[in-house]
Amino acid sequence: MNNKPTLLKAQIRDVIFGKNVTVVEPVNLYECEIGENTFIGPFVEIQSTAKIGKHCKIQSHVFICSLVTIGDYCFISHGAKFVNDLFSVGHPAGGDETMWKPTTIGSHVSIGTNATILPVHITDHVVIGAGAVVTKDITTPGVYAGNPARKLRSLRRGA
Repeated sequence: MNNKPTLLKAQIRDVIFGKNVTVVEPVNLYECEIGENTFIGPFVEIQSTAKIGKHCKIQSHVFICSLVTIGDYCFISHGAKFVNDLFSVGHPAGGDETMWKPTTIGSHVSIGTNATILPVHITDHVVIGAGAVVTKDITTPGVYAGNPARKLRSLRRGA
């Protein structure tokens, strides 16, 4: 038996774009907002209600789920993932959006390759190391890495 799959195509649908946004296809962007002078690399998915600030750079293979807000002048490196479902009932919440949790990323935040960001608040002027797993709010500027992510050092101002 030769069953035929349902084919869905990557798309850009109902997106609010600021001026001078660059998008490298293929991408899957829908019902989100992307601020001016922002770059979106290939193989990125940004879901409904997500908001990306101005002057951001979102590298390839990034997944930004619903309820994520990213500030201005942020860098999200290759393969970074955001999570809004903590499986609080022992399995995925699926379409039950009442169980999803928001994530807020401040401005001037850099998130390293393959980092995973759970539903948290990250303040301004933070660097998240490659492969880090952020499980708790980050309220103090600095460099964070590890699983779970912890502060390694402060950032030098003006550097």
